[in-house]
Amino acid sequence: MGFLLTKMLAVFGDREHKVIIVGLDNAGKTTVLYQFLTKEAVHTTPTIGSNVEEITVRNTNFLVWDIGGQESLRASWFSYYCNTEIVILVVDSTDRERLSLNKEELLKMLAHEDLQSAAVLVLANKQDVKGSMSVSEISRCLTLNSITSHPWHVQPCCALTGEGLPASLDWMKSRVLAN
Repeated sequence: MGFLLTKMLAVFGDREHKVIIVGLDNAGKTTVLYQFLTKEAVHTTPTIGSNVEEITVRNTNFLVWDIGGQESLRASWFSYYCNTEIVILVVDSTDRERLSLNKEELLKMLAHEDLQSAAVLVLANKQDVKGSMSVSEISRCLTLNSITSHPWHVQPCCALTGEGLPASLDWMKSRVLAN
């Protein structure tokens, strides 16, 4: 009976699903968060600490934590991992020089015991900029095909316009409903 009730609550949206948005500074994490929430581009400043918002996608509630990406803040990311179901890694598709740093941070996160059952959504942001890296190039550089312990998906997007973000929310909803 308890299992059935839990499944029913998950379907009807009474449970919040914890999501963290991480990425290097200036990748567009906060813009993504507020595009999810308001479907509008908002002017942002560098995040010191975190922003948290509740986002509902067709009766599924996500508690989304946007965590600052400056180098000095990355060491504290682990303090947000507990009970996280989905990790969103926002990658600046124009920042080729720091793609290997994105890979290091991603692999470090996925090795943490609190994220062992988390799914990974990589948002290839800034796809509207000429010369941005393709999804396949980003996937290859992050060696995503070698990640077999976590379900993952790469979504091209533009946080300023919202392009690609509805598909991201659909993927997130499908992941939590699959669990």
